Amino acid sequence: MNDNLINISNLHVSINNIPILQGVNLNIKPGEIHAIMGKNGSGKSTLAKVIAGHPNYNITHGDIQFNGQSILHINPEERAIKGIFLAFQYPIEIPGVSNADFLRIAYNAKQKAQKKAELDPLSFFELINQYIEKIDMNPQFLSRNVNEGFSGGEKKKNEILQMMLLDSKLGILDEIDSGLDIDALKNISTSINSILTKEKSIMIITHYQRILDYIIPDYIHIMEEGKIVYTGNADTAKKLEQYGYESIIQNQVSNTQKY
Repeated sequence: MNDNLINISNLHVSINNIPILQGVNLNIKPGEIHAIMGKNGSGKSTLAKVIAGHPNYNITHGDIQFNGQSILHINPEERAIKGIFLAFQYPIEIPGVSNADFLRIAYNAKQKAQKKAELDPLSFFELINQYIEKIDMNPQFLSRNVNEGFSGGEKKKNEILQMMLLDSKLGILDEIDSGLDIDALKNISTSINSILTKEKSIMIITHYQRILDYIIPDYIHIMEEGKIVYTGNADTAKKLEQYGYESIIQNQVSNTQKY
């Protein structure tokens, strides 16, 4: 029996006929934290977008299975309902739409799809306040327009709030640490750690070790030229800081060639 939450097998992806991913294999079990690292252009963000169902990418080979079922031919909304969430590196602002309305519509859309009761504004306000309190977010952000005038840390915290509200099974955090000072990073990390369970998994895409000091991964994968070329434990990030990508990758190649 396949006990993986997500199973990515020999995934090849192109955009405008240019190959980006060239044979990605990755399995994530419920409750695991995986970090994806690599230099710019290695395919990290492409992998995140493809899992979430971005329409601009063409899957030319391979498969993505979520809870044992292929998701290649379902749209992003259906993937979200199944429990996949992508937190953007640069969350967009939505002028004229309050955060409360945006969150309630998203929540009710999932409730409706799962044939569950939708919430009226008052009932939803009671629910969302429980989540806001859990991640130490100012309730005033509910009345403001989505991400408009938010700091980098506030935008990222708003992404985590969405992931919590939608009860996502796989949270894909694309450079959630980008642009954060050390206090904001600690705050975001605490919020993420507070929602982890044995059923929920996290994929963190990052360039830096620092977030992995606060959210300890079970595995760290290094990507290069569209594929995962190295997998190690949490100590891998420290090795990268000390020796750099090339040293780790070349050492892996040398060890592989011995056999």
